[in-house]
Amino acid sequence: MHCKCLKSLPPVEGMPTPYHTLSWLGPPCASRTHKNTFSRLGIDEQSAPDWNEELQAARDLPQGSLEERLQRDRALVQVNSAFVRAVMQGAETVIDGFVEPVNGNPDDPAFLLGGLFMSQGAASAVFGGERGRRAAQRLELKGVQAYSDLEGLEGLHTLPTAVVDYRGVRLSAQGLAPGLEGFFLLVFRGLLYGVNAGPQESPHRRRLLALLAHAAKSLSLQRHVIVGHSGHQVPLFTSVDAQGLLGADGRFYILDVCIKDGCLCRLRPELLQAFIQHKHCQFTQRVRELLDENGGFEECATAGDSRATNAVRAACKDVGSVSDIIFEMRFNPNIFSPGIYEATHSHTQTVGETRQNLCSEEIYHIRLVEYCLKSHEAPMEGASLKQALHQLGINLRYLGHVVKALSQSEHKNCLRHIMRSVIGEIFVRSSIRVFNGFLQGVDVPCLSAAVSHFLCCLLVPHFTPTSAGEETKKKSRRRGRVVGTSESTPWSMLTGTELWNLVCQDAIETYNISDSLGSGPNHLVEHYGLQKLSLLREFCLKTGVQLRLRDYFLDNQSKAPIGPDDILNIFPVVKHVHMPTVDASKAYRTAQNSIQRGLLAQAHEQLKEAAYLFGRVCDDLHPEACYCHSLLARVAFIQGKTAEARSVQQKAVVISERVLGFDHPNTIQQYALLAVYMFAGGETALAQKCLLRARLLMLTVHGEDHPYTATLDSCLGLVLTGEQTGQYLKNALRLNTSFFGLIDLHTALNQHLLAQWMCSRGDYRSAMAHEKEALSAFTSLFGEDHPQTQCSKEFLGTITKQAVQVERSLRQAGADCTERAVECLTPTTDTILEQMVLVTGIRKITQRELGFKLPYGPAASETVNVEGKGQETGCGKEAEDGGSPAAIKMESEQEQPMKEVSGESTAVVPANGHVVEPAEQDQHEGETDVMNEGSDGTAEVKIVNGESEARAEGEEAETCVQNGVKWSKVNGEIKSDASCEAMKADEKNGITNGTASPPILKSKGTWAEVVVSKGINGVK
Repeated sequence: MHCKCLKSLPPVEGMPTPYHTLSWLGPPCASRTHKNTFSRLGIDEQSAPDWNEELQAARDLPQGSLEERLQRDRALVQVNSAFVRAVMQGAETVIDGFVEPVNGNPDDPAFLLGGLFMSQGAASAVFGGERGRRAAQRLELKGVQAYSDLEGLEGLHTLPTAVVDYRGVRLSAQGLAPGLEGFFLLVFRGLLYGVNAGPQESPHRRRLLALLAHAAKSLSLQRHVIVGHSGHQVPLFTSVDAQGLLGADGRFYILDVCIKDGCLCRLRPELLQAFIQHKHCQFTQRVRELLDENGGFEECATAGDSRATNAVRAACKDVGSVSDIIFEMRFNPNIFSPGIYEATHSHTQTVGETRQNLCSEEIYHIRLVEYCLKSHEAPMEGASLKQALHQLGINLRYLGHVVKALSQSEHKNCLRHIMRSVIGEIFVRSSIRVFNGFLQGVDVPCLSAAVSHFLCCLLVPHFTPTSAGEETKKKSRRRGRVVGTSESTPWSMLTGTELWNLVCQDAIETYNISDSLGSGPNHLVEHYGLQKLSLLREFCLKTGVQLRLRDYFLDNQSKAPIGPDDILNIFPVVKHVHMPTVDASKAYRTAQNSIQRGLLAQAHEQLKEAAYLFGRVCDDLHPEACYCHSLLARVAFIQGKTAEARSVQQKAVVISERVLGFDHPNTIQQYALLAVYMFAGGETALAQKCLLRARLLMLTVHGEDHPYTATLDSCLGLVLTGEQTGQYLKNALRLNTSFFGLIDLHTALNQHLLAQWMCSRGDYRSAMAHEKEALSAFTSLFGEDHPQTQCSKEFLGTITKQAVQVERSLRQAGADCTERAVECLTPTTDTILEQMVLVTGIRKITQRELGFKLPYGPAASETVNVEGKGQETGCGKEAEDGGSPAAIKMESEQEQPMKEVSGESTAVVPANGHVVEPAEQDQHEGETDVMNEGSDGTAEVKIVNGESEARAEGEEAETCVQNGVKWSKVNGEIKSDASCEAMKADEKNGITNGTASPPILKSKGTWAEVVVSKGINGVK
C-alpha cells in the first residue's frame, strides 16, 4: 500500500532530494534507534569510489550543445550529491569512534574512509585557536566554491570538498588528490606553485601560472611577489597558503585556497563588489572633473588628445586602480598576513579602505536600517537574517555592531523585529559554541540524555541537574537500560545558571556585547519578545538535533520539559559546494530582465523554459527552481491564467517544503501566494487553510510581532467572514501602524480595508473615520491631485452619502420600524481579489535605493520586479501623475514597456466595487463574480437607495452599465446580472460554508497537523 501511494505522488514529491533537508521535528511515533555502525567496519578501501575522478570526469564532459551542457550539469549534481551523502556517513563513523586516525597526530587526526580524506585541522594560536580552526575550514570551502564558479576557465581543477559538523566536531572532507605521496605528510609529487614549490621553470608551470592569472582577474586578486624561505622571490596570484600541482592524472589542481590573512577573507564578496562599484563612480566623476577643468568633455574627447589620456591616468591614480590606463580594482590577499614579507606594498591602502568602509556607520544605519524600515519581507529567523546581512555585505561576526546600530537608531521601536532576530541569532550561535564543547565529554549511550539536559538548562530558568538525573534514572529503569547516574557523569552537573554565564561570556568575546542577553532566558522573552520555541527551533536546525513532534512547554520548572526520549536523532550538518545550473540560471535571469522591461509574454515563455531546464538538471529540487516557479506563477496570474498560476504555485510550495524546510520563511510566503491563486479560482476554503497554515508557521518561527504577520492578517481579513474579519484586519492595522506609522501606504491600505469591512456591516460612522485616516495618508504622500487620493476621496464621499441616507431613513421610520434593515456596501469578489494581490505584493513592487547599490541575489521570496524589496498599495493601474509612476501594469496579451519605479510610487487602491445589500442577509450572498472591465480595474456603484433614483417596491427592474459593469436595480438594491449564478457556484464550492478559522491571536492546530499534512490539493 505504501509503494502504491508513493507511485501516485507527483514526481517532485516522490523523488529524493539531492541533499538532506533537516527537519527539527520528527514523527511522534518514532522510536530512538541506533544505526548499525558495525556494517561500516568492513569497508574495502580498494572498492571505494574515487570521488575526485568522478567529479573531474563530470566536469570534462562536452559542452558544445544545450543537451550536452544539461547532461554535464546533471552529472555534476549527482556526483556532488553522492559525495555529500558519503561525507555524512563518514562523519558519523569517524566521530562515533569506529575508524582509527592514519597519521597518529592527536592534535590534527586524519582519516581515510570510503575514498574520503577527513581531517579536523590543527588549532593555531596565530589564527585563533579552536575558533580559528573552524573558520579556516569554512573559508577553505568558500575558496573552493569561488574557483568552482568561474566560467570559461577550463583546465584548473579543485577537489570535491565539504565541511561537516557532527556531535560538536567539525571535519573537513575531500576527495583524494591524484599524486599524493604519503597521505599523512601531504607531500605532492607535482608541486608547481606556492611558497614551498621553490624556484623552477617548465612549460607545465607556465601553463598553471596562466590559469591562475586568469582566475585572479575574475576574482579581483592582485598579482604580487613575496620573499620565500630561501630568500627567492615567489610570484603569487592567490593566498600564501595555496598550492598548485600537476596531478598524476595530468590535470592542474589548486589546493589550500583558504585566505588566512584575517582581513580580506572575512570581507563579503558582496561588499567587495559594492566597493568596486563605489570606486568606479568616483573614477567616472574624477575623469569628468578633470576634463571640465581642461576645456570640457566634448573638446577633449577627440582622437589623440593628450588631455583625455592624462585625465584617465590621473583618475586611475586617485582611486587606486592597478592600471594607469583603465579602471581595474584588485586586492592583495596577503597584505596583512603575519610573517609574510612583500616585495611591494602598493595596495595596503586599498584593502584597509575596504575594511574601513565595512566598519563605517553608513553600512549599518543606511543599508541595513533603511532596508528593514521599508521592507515587509524583513528577516524572520536566522537563515533569512543571514541572507539579508550577506546581501548587504555584512558578515555575521558584526552582529554586535548591528545591535549597537539598531539600539542607537531613532527608529528602534519600528526595528524591534530586526533586533529580536539579531539577539536571537547571537544567543543561538553562542549557545552552539558552548554546546560543541559540552558534547566532547559525552558517551554515545548517554547522548540523548545529555542533549535534553543541555536544552533544559538553556531554555528553562533556574534549571537544576537534580530533576534531570532523577528523570533519566526513572525512564532507564522502566526500559531496562543501564544509564549512569547524574553524579557519575560530568555533563549532568551542568546547571542553568552556569550555562547562561558561559553563553554570555562567549557573546561578549565574539560580538562585544555586554548586557544584551540579560540574566536568563526570561529576559530575552520579556525584553525583546523572543519565543523559546523559536530559539529551540533555531538551535536544533543549526546543530542537527531532531526532536519528537509534540507540544513543548518550556516554562515548567518542576519537570524537565524535554526528556531523553524527545531526542530522536542528531544528524550531521554539511556545508558543501553548490554546483551551478548554468543554462537554467541564465534563462531565469533573462526572464527577470524581460519583466523589468515589461515584456510579460516573452518573460512567461522564458520562465517556462527555465523551469524545464531546472527539471532536466535537478528534477526541480533546487532553491532557485522554487523561485523560478513562483515567479512563473505570478506572471501567469497577472496574464489572467489563474489555473496555471495555481498549479505552478502549488509546485513551488512543494519544492520549498522539500528543499528548504516545511517552516522556512520562503515556504510561508509561498503558501500566502498560493492562497491568492486559490481564492482567484473560487477555492475560498482552501485559501483560508493555506493562510492559516502560513500564520501558524509564522507564529512559531518568529511570533506575531512582525510586518509579514500584518500581510497574512490582511489576507485573512479579506477571505474570512464574520467577526474574525474585523479581528484580523484590526490586528494588521495595529502592526502596520507600529512598524511603519500612520503616513504609510501599508497602513493606509489597512485603513481602507477596515472601512470597507465596516461598510459591509452598516457601520458607516466608523468606516468614515478609517477612510479619513487613509485619505490623510494618501494626501500627505502624494498630494491632492494624485489618482490614489482622488479614489480615496470618492469612496469617502460614497460612504458619507450612504451614512446620511441610512440615518435619514431610520429617523423617518421612527420607533415603530426599529427592525428596518440597514443597507450595506459589500465588496465584490473581484475587488477582494485585487486587494489581496496588492497586499501580498504580486502586482505592485518597487525598488528602493539604500546608499550605493549592492548585487542582490534571489530573495527568499521572488517578486515580479525581482530586485524590488518593498511593497506598495495599488490596483495595478499606472499612475497618471508624472511624479509617481505605477510599478507594474501587466496585460494578458500586450507587451508594454515599464516605467521606471521610484520609491514614492503608488497605484490606486480599489475604493468602490461594492454592492448595496441588507445587513441581515448572509454576507457571502452579496459577493459577485463579475469580471472588471473598467479602465481603472474597479467597478464603481452608485448609491441609489432613498434618493431620486430609488424605486418603490414593486417597480420594474432597470438595468444600467456603469464603468463597463452591468448592474440591475431591483427594489432599491443593486445587483449584477451574474449574482444568482455566482452565489450558486459559491455554495457548490463551499465558499459560503467555509471552515471557521481560529481566534485572532491563536491558531487552532497542532504540530502534527502542520508537519504531517502534505495534501496541498485538499490542504488536509
